[in-house]
Amino acid sequence: MKRHIPNAITSLNLFSGSVGVVASLSGYWYLAFWMMIVASIFDFFDGMTARLLNVSSPIGKELDSLADMVSFGFLPAVIMFSMLSNSYNLPLLRLQGFLFIPYFAFFIAIMSAIRLAKFNLDVRQNENFIGLPTPANALFIGGLSLITHFLCHCSPISHFIGNAYTLLALTFIFSILLVVELPLLSLKFKNLNFRDNLWRYLLVFGSIIIAITFVYWIYMAVSIIILYYIFLSIVWNMFKSKQ
Repeated sequence: MKRHIPNAITSLNLFSGSVGVVASLSGYWYLAFWMMIVASIFDFFDGMTARLLNVSSPIGKELDSLADMVSFGFLPAVIMFSMLSNSYNLPLLRLQGFLFIPYFAFFIAIMSAIRLAKFNLDVRQNENFIGLPTPANALFIGGLSLITHFLCHCSPISHFIGNAYTLLALTFIFSILLVVELPLLSLKFKNLNFRDNLWRYLLVFGSIIIAITFVYWIYMAVSIIILYYIFLSIVWNMFKSKQ
């Protein structure tokens, strides 16, 4: 019985992502964002449970990637599609009456699939990630959608983020980050020694400070934390290259 528990948790990840897709297409972006958060929690606990129960299996690994493709690949693409469809300055480029610019959002889904396939085969990612993890990318986009939705439409930030050209640029930049050969920090602590884990502690404490600062705008905090994570990883790479 216990060998089925991790896969059941993974299935809840998939269920949460599926609900998020429907919520996003129905205009319930807040629900879509929280379904993504719930999916992230299940994604964290399925692997942990498999290790604790010593029931890791090849089918569990494959199921995890399939669930992640929906929750952190297709769902953020659908959210970006909805954002582009409702964006400012959307180029009205049509092909036989078909407005196709918003469909560039599904570049996110394509690159997420490539990212997940690479992650399953890449043995270099035991300690740190290479390329942006799909949950981080998804949470950034989910938080971004609520920033545009809840901020006053007269706000310069709302106008900048809600601009079609900004959204297209973010779509391509973050899609490329998914597959680029850039090492990024992970929170895989081998020990609690401060010196050995300095950059991980900077990531944890910095994220806590951001979350406390934006406690009443948690969706904004999520996107800022992901940007901080990318920035800190780039600085970490620069320090590593000098050494």
